[in-house]
Amino acid sequence: MLLDTASLYFRAYFGVPDSVRAPDGTPVNAVRGLLDFIARLVADHSPGDLVACMDADWRPQWRVDLIPSYKAHRVAEEVPEGSDVEEVPDTLSPQVPVIEAVLDALGIARVGVAGYEADDVIGTLACGAAGPVDIVTGDRDLFQLVDDARGVRVLYPVKGVGALDVVDEAWLRAKYGVDGPGYADLATLRGDPSDGLPGVPGIGEKTAAKLLDAYGDLAGIMAAAHDPASGITPAQRKRLQEAADYVAVAPKVVHVAGDVPLPVFEPRLPREPRHPQELSALAERWGLGGALQRLLTVLGAAQAG
Repeated sequence: MLLDTASLYFRAYFGVPDSVRAPDGTPVNAVRGLLDFIARLVADHSPGDLVACMDADWRPQWRVDLIPSYKAHRVAEEVPEGSDVEEVPDTLSPQVPVIEAVLDALGIARVGVAGYEADDVIGTLACGAAGPVDIVTGDRDLFQLVDDARGVRVLYPVKGVGALDVVDEAWLRAKYGVDGPGYADLATLRGDPSDGLPGVPGIGEKTAAKLLDAYGDLAGIMAAAHDPASGITPAQRKRLQEAADYVAVAPKVVHVAGDVPLPVFEPRLPREPRHPQELSALAERWGLGGALQRLLTVLGAAQAG
């Protein structure tokens, strides 16, 4: 099980009231919400391995170099020769180091790689996994990794993590008319305002799906756009030809990397905390009480079973 950790703690932050606070009054709603999410996921799906994938760089320069608008609207502060600071709610940022410390004390693998997003870590782990993989994310970009033959699916939270859409190839075809790799092509054509990706003007989701159905993939669509004998409408032909420069670079931005140089780590789900004294101190300092105990109980039960 691969967690898109930031996606989940953002969801926890907005789903759990900020009246949930540490003894000193500091909000810990994202921390406690994430712990409850993990407990529910482990209880419901019984993964043998679990990896919390992190954004070591939420806006990698190599993606910005290709499409400068990539996530530009989320930049709170530009950092020359470094990673720009992402705009996040004031009371969420201080909770992220607490989340990291708690995961480390528990012994839950936490993996981030400089110059890459969590999506890229997930893509690399999913591509290299020998057995079935569940990817837990609220980010549709990762639908591109769905692969029935390899047992890779996405668990997409609808409400909390108790109600999940299980995204496999049948789900993708019913919803979008594409398979996993086709979703990346669809996303390239459609664009994504939340990531600052413009897409091809005038080519929405439904039109993109129809074009992919007719011409196979992005390369096939662009070849048809430059073929006077193809059945592409004049308006679509013009839009695609005018967007040729974007289409040439966008796939590298949209596709998650599958070759991230990963550190050595232990993915096995822990049965008991790796650092119990540190965990106890964190629980007391941040008032994690019930949420942490629920997770510890589930971890013990999962491994015992």
